[in-house]
Amino acid sequence: MFKKLFKFGKKKEENIDSNELNENRVIESSQEDVVENEEVKTIMDENQEINEEIEENNKEDGTISNDEQVEIEEVVSEKEIEEAIQNVVEEVTKEIEEIIEDENKEEEKSETLEDGKDEDVVKEELVEDVDNNEDEAIKEELLEDPQKKISLFDRLKQGLTKAKQGITDKIDDVLKSYTKVDEDLLEELEEILITADVGVNTTMEIIDKLRSKIKEKGITDPMDVRVELKVIVEEILTNENAKLDVSYSPTIILMVGVNGVGKTTTIGKLANRYKKEGKKVLIAAGDTFRAAAIEQLEVWANRSNVDIIKHQEGADPGAVIFDAVKAAKARKVDVLICDTAGRLHNKANLMNELGKVFKIVDREFSEAKREVLLVVDATTGQNAVSQAKTFKQVADITGLVLTKLDGTAKGGVVLAVKSEVDVPVKLIGVGESVEDLQDFDAKAFSDALFGK
Repeated sequence: MFKKLFKFGKKKEENIDSNELNENRVIESSQEDVVENEEVKTIMDENQEINEEIEENNKEDGTISNDEQVEIEEVVSEKEIEEAIQNVVEEVTKEIEEIIEDENKEEEKSETLEDGKDEDVVKEELVEDVDNNEDEAIKEELLEDPQKKISLFDRLKQGLTKAKQGITDKIDDVLKSYTKVDEDLLEELEEILITADVGVNTTMEIIDKLRSKIKEKGITDPMDVRVELKVIVEEILTNENAKLDVSYSPTIILMVGVNGVGKTTTIGKLANRYKKEGKKVLIAAGDTFRAAAIEQLEVWANRSNVDIIKHQEGADPGAVIFDAVKAAKARKVDVLICDTAGRLHNKANLMNELGKVFKIVDREFSEAKREVLLVVDATTGQNAVSQAKTFKQVADITGLVLTKLDGTAKGGVVLAVKSEVDVPVKLIGVGESVEDLQDFDAKAFSDALFGK
C-alpha cells in the first residue's frame, strides 16, 4: 500500500538476474515498510498532540468540546421535558380544583334556597333580615350576582341614548339659547320634532298643546317649556291597553310585519319570558318562505326549552298554523306564539294571504284570547307609520312592537305611530339581550327621554 502511495519499488530498467532481483525487492520492501510505519506513527502522534493543545486552548477560552456539548444538550433536554411535564400536571390540577370549587358553590347555593321558592324570593328575604341592621354594604353583597341584571329603566335609558341625543339634547340646547318664550322658540322646537321622525301631524298637535299650556300658565322661562313638553309626550303615549296581557289561558299571539324587522327574534324573547314565568309555551314556525327562518326559530325554541311546530321550507303557512292550534289544544298550552312570513305592505296578494291565517285561527281556536302584534323597525322612521296603516286595514292589529330603538337617533317614531295609527305600543326593543324587549311604559319612556 505504502509503495503505491509513495511510489516506491519502481522497476529498474537495468537487466538483473531474476533471483537477485526478488531478494533485493523483499529486503527493500521490508525496509521501506518499517520506515513508512514509523513515519505514520510519528504523524499520528503529532496529530494527537495538536488535538490536545486545541482542547486545552478551548478550555482556557471557556469553550466546550463536542463530546461535552452533546452531554450538556442531553441533560438540558431532559430538564426541559421534566419541566414541561410538571407544568402540564400543575395546569390539570388547577382546572380540577376550579371545577370542584364551582360544584361546591352550586351545592351551597342550592342548599341556601328553600323548597318551592325562587332564588330572587330568598334574596329578598335575606335583605329583609338585614334591613333591621341597616347595613347597606351587606345588603348589596347579598344582592350581588355575577350575572346581575340591571333595572329595566336603566336598560331603557341606555337603549334610548341615541334618541335622547337626537331629540331632548337638541331641545335643551335651543331652550338654553333663549331668554324668553316666543314663536321663534316654538318654531325651532317644531323643527327638531319633525326631523326626529315625530311626523308633521303629531308635531303640530304637540306644538298646539304646548302653546295653549304656555298661555294658560303664563310661562315665561324657556326651561319651564321643557317640563310641559314632557307631560304632553307622556299623555300622547299613554294608553290603557298598552300592556301585553297573557294571563288568560289559552292565548294566541300572531306576529306580522315586513321582512327584517325582528319578528323571529321577538318571538324567541317572548317565549323565553313566558317560560320563565312558568307558562306552557308553544311556537309555530309559520314563516315557511324565508330561508333559514325555521332553523332560526328552532334555535330560539331550544334556548328557551319550549316546543315548536314546524313544516318543511316552502310549505303552506296556513297548514302550519292549523297543526299548531291542534297541538296547543292537545297539550293544553297557555301561550301559542305564531310566526308569519314577512310581506311588503304594498303587495295586496301577500296581505290577502295573511287573512287566510286569521280565518283558520278564528275557526279552529275561537276560545283563545288573540293578540295580533305588528312588528316595525324604529330605524325606518316614517315608513314604519305607513306599514302600520296598511297592515291595520288587513288585520285587526291589537298592538305594536317597536324594535331597534337603540339604533336610531330618531326615536320620535314612537309618537308618530301611536298618534297617527291609534294602536297602542305594547313592546319596545332597546337592545339585543332577552331583557331588552320590554313592556312599553309611557311614563318610563318619557322619563328616560327627558329625565325625571
